[in-house]
Amino acid sequence: MSVPGERALLEKMLDDQRREVARLLDGLDEEAARARLVPSLTTPLGLVKHATFVEQVWFHSRVAGVPRRELGIPATVDESFGLTDQDTVAAVLARHRAACEHSRAVAAVHELDEEWEWHGARVSLRFVHLHMIAELARHAGHGDILVEQLRAGGAPGHHT
Repeated sequence: MSVPGERALLEKMLDDQRREVARLLDGLDEEAARARLVPSLTTPLGLVKHATFVEQVWFHSRVAGVPRRELGIPATVDESFGLTDQDTVAAVLARHRAACEHSRAVAAVHELDEEWEWHGARVSLRFVHLHMIAELARHAGHGDILVEQLRAGGAPGHHT
């Protein structure tokens, strides 16, 4: 049995975290997915929507070089958690899945050591992968706590 290389490990760990974020919505109806259990805009559905935003910011914009304005993504992080009537569980999950697929395609044509400008510094694709793993793991943890509260009766609308 061979040991996977660095790139394969980074890609697997990132995909694992992408799945963990998407799983936050498993078994939640629309009301529960939108439940605000903390003062911020953080909801299970908002976390998945935000995860789509970070895919677009890092892979679709920074790595692929498409201006954020052309991608039609929010200007601020806080806006990326905001929900509209069109943000159903199915729609947000579909956009997240499509964003992840596009991110994989973008990353596939670049080397781990390739670099891009970021706030006056240079960051590599390796950095982007590690940043995304950390970001998504943090948000999956936030979401796990919210879902635990929902399952314990913290808000209506949870169905298993």
